[in-house]
Amino acid sequence: MPGGRLTQQERQQIALGLADGLAYAEIARRLDRPTSTITREVMRNGGPTTYRADLAHRATERRAHRRRQAAPRGPQEAPPQAHGRDAEAVREYEETFTTVLMQSGAPKMMSRVLACLYTTDAGSLTASELVQRLQVSPASISKAIAFLESQGLVRRERDEHRRERYFADEDVWYQSMIASARSTAQIVETARQGVGILGPGTPAAARLENIARFLDFVSESITRAADQAREVLHTKPETTSGSTGEPRSDR
Repeated sequence: MPGGRLTQQERQQIALGLADGLAYAEIARRLDRPTSTITREVMRNGGPTTYRADLAHRATERRAHRRRQAAPRGPQEAPPQAHGRDAEAVREYEETFTTVLMQSGAPKMMSRVLACLYTTDAGSLTASELVQRLQVSPASISKAIAFLESQGLVRRERDEHRRERYFADEDVWYQSMIASARSTAQIVETARQGVGILGPGTPAAARLENIARFLDFVSESITRAADQAREVLHTKPETTSGSTGEPRSDR
């Protein structure tokens, strides 16, 4: 049943699928489940190389038990979502977004913080707001922010109350991509230094030269694409009084 929790038998099928080298989408198709459910299940329980069905099932039971213990007695409604959103759908999406970020190489807590920042309408959150939303310690938030800042994925500013607010906006991704391109350029320079040291025309030098050419081309392409995208996507359309909002034609 696609909408219910994963059963122990389904987790065993996931483990078998991973052992056979199947993609998440294929495992999901065989179980009649969304791909995001399989991806989240695997990444939450050690990743594709260390996933074990029995351990994953016990970990899920422990999490459910902790949630039942932490839940207050008596009926309590979830806080209302802005714009009429479905609270459960939002929570599921945040988990899926977190899982995708983890797959890209970011640690779990850092991925949770980044997903939280991107899905808030305010565009920024304070440390205390992150603690409240993610139900983690202030130390965990501090460590995650420090990591994300070092990667150029988050910036901080002080608001009118002198509180630090953390932002993850489009320009942060641009800066991160440019920083990555600079790092790649250093690899290119180092590889070409090796060509001279190892001797042009030798097999080792040829290998380094091919690496340098490939990375140089990719780095320049990424930088050029990032600059173009920033210029196009961040340009606000001109508006004039009495405009109907229809695109203007040059003809």
